[in-house]
Amino acid sequence: MSSDTPGDHGPPGQAPPLGEGEAEDLLRCICFKTGPPRTVGVELEWLIHHRDQPRVPVPHHRLDAAADILRALPLSAALTFEPGGQLELSSRPAGSLMACIDATAADLTAVRDALGRVDLAPVGLGVDPWHPPRRLLHEPRYDAMEITFDRSGPAGRAMMCSTASVQVCLDAGEEEPGPLGYGRRWQLSHLLGAVLVAAFANSPFQFGRPTPWRSTRQSLWADLDPWRSLAPPGCLPPRDAWATHVLDAPVMCIRDDEGPWVVPDGLTFRNWIRTGTPRPPVRADLDYHISTLFPPVRPRGHLELRMIDAQYGADGWLVPLAVTTALFDDPEAAETVYRTVKPLAETAGSRPAPRNPLWVGAARDGLTDPELRSAAVTCFELALEALPRVGATTAVQETVADFNDRFVARGRCPADDLPELLAPGSAGDSGHHFEGSRS
Repeated sequence: MSSDTPGDHGPPGQAPPLGEGEAEDLLRCICFKTGPPRTVGVELEWLIHHRDQPRVPVPHHRLDAAADILRALPLSAALTFEPGGQLELSSRPAGSLMACIDATAADLTAVRDALGRVDLAPVGLGVDPWHPPRRLLHEPRYDAMEITFDRSGPAGRAMMCSTASVQVCLDAGEEEPGPLGYGRRWQLSHLLGAVLVAAFANSPFQFGRPTPWRSTRQSLWADLDPWRSLAPPGCLPPRDAWATHVLDAPVMCIRDDEGPWVVPDGLTFRNWIRTGTPRPPVRADLDYHISTLFPPVRPRGHLELRMIDAQYGADGWLVPLAVTTALFDDPEAAETVYRTVKPLAETAGSRPAPRNPLWVGAARDGLTDPELRSAAVTCFELALEALPRVGATTAVQETVADFNDRFVARGRCPADDLPELLAPGSAGDSGHHFEGSRS
């Protein structure tokens, strides 16, 4: 999960009102910036638990003290905290996969060591397996978010406060058609995305009990509300689909410097432009509105792939980063993987992700689903072949190969190990298996 807090929490300053045609043009231009794929980034979210007693909730004052310690670290990545106290590291755009991995690994070492000195640890699980949602950050954005999500049930509070993910950020792609074209990469992300959900599912517990899902986190995203977490419909070209989707999405909040922010019910951004009430929207409102939409793939100039659960174990986080980058950015792999996952569109049907049968099955069944298992096996084979071509070191290749041997080749995902690791008295119960360390 990412609540995607923009740097500016407050209301927009003086600016000219935004017209509907101008908003459509902006969305088409700013959300798919095309060119040869060159950069990669990653956003890592971590639950924060007691190092040796993860079933005991960490008091608010200890999380505050830990946050102060972490903010003082000289990190390359941006450091933020989610509403439930989850830690997020957002890497800078890197010029290569290894540059991204090396910078992020150095930051994680510093974070882990700093937390360890106060007996805390970053935990790589998609959903907190023990603790109920507890919102620690009280800001107008999160107040509005909570009101909005409460209209649809409890999934929103759980998403805000109890989930963690690995988000892979890749360039949108080239303007021209082909395996590296932005249109192909957009299609690929919504089909391969289901394979990534299944292969990296890592959240089968909530409130101390097993759930019907291998990725409970993905099921929570699907239940947020009738619109906010959905992908755009696939019947339009990507730019048109995204522009229509954003403008027809309900506004979560209208920022104001006087009193609480307005939380409208059913007001779309398009209708806000047309009515101009309670005040006319400006460009900053459109940027903020985009940050309140949580589709599985979000175009922000680049593509944010948001569907992967946080991963446990030493270097677990780099496996989805390396695999996804190799499959998207190596031309040979990109062409073959697209042919591999294209038949999954028939299973997906006409409903948007993550509520279509393909994505629901991925979250529920992981790689026990024969179709997803077959696709995942091929995707990992292609990734392992492509990793040397995208500059991955031998150590990274071996880490991906180990994950493949342990899980994908056997039709399993990390969630299938968790009942044993989370058992009382196990090594995992002490938190050590879930720390974000680098071996």
